[in-house]
Amino acid sequence: MIKVIAVNAGSSSIKYKLFEMPEEKVIASGIVERIGHEDAIFKFKGGKEEKKEILPILDHGAGVKLILEALESSGVVSTLKEIAVVGHRVVQGGKYFAKSAYFTKETEDRIEELVPLDPLHAPAHLLGFHAFNDALPEAKAIAVFDTAFHQSMEEEDYLFPIPDEWSEKYDCRRYGAHGTSHQYLSIKGIHDFLNNQKESKIITCHIGSGASLCAIKNGKCVATSMGLTPLGGVMMGTRSGDIDPSVLDYISTCTGKDVHELYEILNRKSGLYGVSGGLSNDTRDIEEAMLKGDKKATRAANLFARRIADYIGQYYVRLGGADLLVFSAGIGENSPIFRKMIIDRVKEALGIELDEEKNESLNRKEGVISTPNSKIMVAIIPTDEELMIARDSYKAWEGTL
Repeated sequence: MIKVIAVNAGSSSIKYKLFEMPEEKVIASGIVERIGHEDAIFKFKGGKEEKKEILPILDHGAGVKLILEALESSGVVSTLKEIAVVGHRVVQGGKYFAKSAYFTKETEDRIEELVPLDPLHAPAHLLGFHAFNDALPEAKAIAVFDTAFHQSMEEEDYLFPIPDEWSEKYDCRRYGAHGTSHQYLSIKGIHDFLNNQKESKIITCHIGSGASLCAIKNGKCVATSMGLTPLGGVMMGTRSGDIDPSVLDYISTCTGKDVHELYEILNRKSGLYGVSGGLSNDTRDIEEAMLKGDKKATRAANLFARRIADYIGQYYVRLGGADLLVFSAGIGENSPIFRKMIIDRVKEALGIELDEEKNESLNRKEGVISTPNSKIMVAIIPTDEELMIARDSYKAWEGTL
């Protein structure tokens, strides 16, 4: 038995879970938020201790120090040397990583090289790596890439119809995201709902503030909705998803804004937030307003459901059918209304029959929400990206990564 910590470092946050492996038992978890501020937030749960503190945390190193001090003071670990591996979530692995990798100098250099593709997350991942590496120099460090699962896509699924030079010289192509989640959902789906059948066709819907879908055949990704960056694909909380590229030129002409300003708007002020007229990027607020008859909220919700339904239909065709449709992540796990709205838009074409009672009662729980008459099984599977990170961390400790 060893202890591994799964880390998800953002620009101003660090999420973490400490596991006992191979039992896959979570023995501590928490988050550090608002790093760089005097009123940062530190949350910890482990052993018999659970706390939340508001205090100055000026950098990632200070956040990591708090985490490790809490692990020792709570008795979760008697010494930090018990932590054998630190597994780091890394969003963008580009074309270089088809699986998790030891966090070597070469790995670090590749992540640094990919910063232009992921300027929001990549620098934060490196900060998190260095902070933990400084604090736990004897622990192995592993990079677990969101994009790795999607490296099994064929050229016609990942290439864009752009000048060949852009693809070849600049590696401009579809990389996808949420791969760790989609892989977990595929593994759980095959094991828990498809009786470990060797041949399977699964459509996974990771629907949160960021959202993506994946078409998975026999446990391998064949297509995914996010593109070069997490801006592509379905409409999201603040992201537009796929749009006509000429929108950029047209709005630039109308407003005088440059491409960088417009890119920020498509990333941060579009999606549910933009279509609802700035009401909210949170589906809970959209639902509440929609139920009160707010027209813009209703319009945003309908468009959101339509875009996801369109991708489900596309992936049904791409796979040549489907055995299982999975809902997961914040909205997919927690919103019966949006699950129903999405299913209502594909049920006639795909022969899906939703059990509305189960859709409500199984909310936030793993289980089937379609009826026995449904031609495609529909299930809720709560995702667990940290567990996937822990599993690869354990493989690294075994030397089988």
